[in-house]
Amino acid sequence: MNRPAPEPVSLVIVGASGMVGGCALRYALESPAVARVTSIGRRTLGISHRKLSEVVHPDFADCSSLAAALSGQHAAVYCLGAYTRVVTDAELRRTTVDYTIEFARVLRAHSPAAALAFLSASGADPSERSRIAFARYKGQAEKALLAQEFPRLYVFRAAYIYPVHPRREPHLGYRLLRALYPALRVLFPAHVIRSDDLARAMVGVVIQRAAQDATQILENRDIRALLE
Repeated sequence: MNRPAPEPVSLVIVGASGMVGGCALRYALESPAVARVTSIGRRTLGISHRKLSEVVHPDFADCSSLAAALSGQHAAVYCLGAYTRVVTDAELRRTTVDYTIEFARVLRAHSPAAALAFLSASGADPSERSRIAFARYKGQAEKALLAQEFPRLYVFRAAYIYPVHPRREPHLGYRLLRALYPALRVLFPAHVIRSDDLARAMVGVVIQRAAQDATQILENRDIRALLE
């Protein structure tokens, strides 16, 4: 007996102008499992595709106006973020914590069955006791998402993400890591991941409609295992 093919999903990608979000968008647009992609970001992408609907939303402090765009969605991949030493501590916290919580609130209200993949970071500390601000803020965001009780929540604690597409690195530390990546991937494979592989894993888990209800916190080695 032939089983009907799975219904293609509608997917939201937040932060598609960034390194990982951009890879997620490319992968989703190419995937036959994805029928429709809604990109939500603070600036335009400058691309056109038959599957793509783009929503420019400059201020994620209030996502109430996204209710229509977030209605009837099957899944979301959230990659919006900021770099330490590039923005102020207040802006880092606002982007990492407040914007995440506000987006999740509106998505949960208008697509209660949607799965969510959240780009966190290795070392994220939900106890909020870390001396590293970025770790505290990512941990705080994770804790808030868990409280939203999404039917399927995937927290991706990526370590060093190697950008596969050319970009201007945010500061010297990232320039050094990029130069050292060929050695790091051999010596410390569990602590590095390519941006396209990370994006493929994030999209892949949320578009699996047959997946059981679950919350998973995926460390870098777990993310790499998803790709094997």
